[in-house]
Amino acid sequence: MAAALEPQRMMALGATAYLAAKGFEAELARELGPDCTNDGRLFFALGPARPAAWAANVWFDPVWIPIVSIGEGAKALRAIQRSWALFATCHHGRAKLIQDRLPPIGAKPLVFPQPPPAAPLGSWTLQDANTIVAAARCSSPLPHGEMMFVEDRAGPPSRAYLKLWEALTRLGRSPRPGETCIDLGASPGGWTWVIQSLGAHVIAVDKAPLDPAVAALHHVEMRTQSAFALAPGDVPPADWLFSDIIAYPGRLFRLIMLWIESGRARNIVCTIKFQGETDLAAQAAFQSIPGAQVFHLHHNKHELTFARLLD
Repeated sequence: MAAALEPQRMMALGATAYLAAKGFEAELARELGPDCTNDGRLFFALGPARPAAWAANVWFDPVWIPIVSIGEGAKALRAIQRSWALFATCHHGRAKLIQDRLPPIGAKPLVFPQPPPAAPLGSWTLQDANTIVAAARCSSPLPHGEMMFVEDRAGPPSRAYLKLWEALTRLGRSPRPGETCIDLGASPGGWTWVIQSLGAHVIAVDKAPLDPAVAALHHVEMRTQSAFALAPGDVPPADWLFSDIIAYPGRLFRLIMLWIESGRARNIVCTIKFQGETDLAAQAAFQSIPGAQVFHLHHNKHELTFARLLD
């Protein structure tokens, strides 16, 4: 990575800051290229925002603010806007004292399917004891891109449902009552549980059975076969195609392209699961699909989420 640039040059040339998804700093560094610099999870690169699937949050147009005191720092941030989330990389005690003088954020877990907050939330840090780095506009409306929910500990058979809750919340679009959805590799049924709760009809496809409680739900139809053996013409045209299946990224890409080329699935959401090293070539293949969105969710592990919405 490039050596750290002086704040004046970063501002003069225009820079963007990227907060890496926790534990995936190396992946983000490879995405951004050799001209980036970082302080732990927080990366800086000159120029406008570039594709960064492994970023939990992107800070647009950050500014560097020299300060002398804690009070001066708080005053400078309040002069820009009301709400700020601190990401502390150094001088944590001093940064916290500044944050304590700002209005509280009051970020609460979301209740699905409520939308995320609409009010702007800036992000800031201390680069050193006397320099604030702050961005009033970020890609996520939540602190550090961490989307938390009031969890349902009774209904879903696994915690995988949280990934779909987060993906649909981020996309701002969900299956509607009466729509037809296909869930490939559905067992034990976490995603099927989410989809049917929205009133959509689900065709769940897997060689393994669904959790009995999910299988018994209204609007759930089970096909006991491999997701890879199901031909698009074997089922009705789908408003949505979902997949949280465990498969090598290349094999999943071929499966998704089969459905796209068939024209029988309008909206697609799936998980790209990496085994061993991150396959950046496979990631790039998904990103090259027209209309693709590829991003890392707070509830993802060593995986990315792919979405293509036509509606």
